[in-house]
Amino acid sequence: MTGYIRRMAFSAGWGPAFAGSFIRIVDDRGRKHEWRGPPQRIVSLVPSDTYSLVRLGARERLVGRTRYCVAPAEGVEDIELVGGTKDADVDRIVALDPEVVVANQEENSQRDIERLDAAGLRVLVSFPRRVADGVAHLARLARLLGHSAAPPAAARPAAPDGGAPAPPPPPAVAREQVATAYRVHAAAEARRRERPPLRAFVPIWMDPLMTVHGDTFISDMLDLAGAQNVFEDRPRRYPLAADLGKAPPLPPERVQGRDLRYPRVTLDEVIARAPDIVLLPDEPHAFTDADAAIFRSLDIPAARRGHVIRCDGKDLMWYGARALEGLSRLREIIDAARP
Repeated sequence: MTGYIRRMAFSAGWGPAFAGSFIRIVDDRGRKHEWRGPPQRIVSLVPSDTYSLVRLGARERLVGRTRYCVAPAEGVEDIELVGGTKDADVDRIVALDPEVVVANQEENSQRDIERLDAAGLRVLVSFPRRVADGVAHLARLARLLGHSAAPPAAARPAAPDGGAPAPPPPPAVAREQVATAYRVHAAAEARRRERPPLRAFVPIWMDPLMTVHGDTFISDMLDLAGAQNVFEDRPRRYPLAADLGKAPPLPPERVQGRDLRYPRVTLDEVIARAPDIVLLPDEPHAFTDADAAIFRSLDIPAARRGHVIRCDGKDLMWYGARALEGLSRLREIIDAARP
């Protein structure tokens, strides 16, 4: 383990120095959680966290997932559904008696999180805004799992024929996954300024047309892959008319507490920002050929050079294990669009 990886891993609460009979973790709400040992019953309400947990070797511990937790397909299909990310079935989750519920401040509804809290469940809430935050959260999940420790034989499900419990995952699964994530991130950071960034526009919704501010995971993912978010300095303005340039915005003191990171923009603004590449992800809005045609009709460098491209939204938005797997694909798309 290199010095960089060791320092980052320990800062996330992952590593031998934190081993012991108790697992203590602070989530992104600042709440302290404690377990006497690695939780054996986990409900995940976040698709990217479900993916990371499976990659960390915790498939057999997952007892609930949302209907949007669809990857890896071979690892989640038999896990019970507990509603959606915004409409979790709280009663069903409580009935499953999980030792921890993994949630996200942005992806899950505050009401559901509060109801789970009120039911006495431990809710581990994340809120990564940078790729490095996502890697640290992956390490935190590994810490939660006891560094990849498998559940004891008595807690593992029996084989379909009623025989011995299924074998545990290899003991090094979580450690290697986290170490690889830190190595990939460190390498990407080293490459971040090797070439001038390509100006990129990434809409996340079509009607209304919405994009992302620089203080988002998506924007940092773009930057790490070699692009610059053309709307990185554009906050969301209130009211709606102000966001569309038709009225003066409210002063800062009138919008305190509101999320300003997802502005609604106009096509005229897109033209003025002159992106070299337009990336159309397949989530949260599944951009269509008809949507792509609208951007290809604009007088922007991306349209003139044929660089309005549909891409896998998971590569841009799923923090943790999936993001580090998608980074090379994003970089390949961006590098191919360079003059």
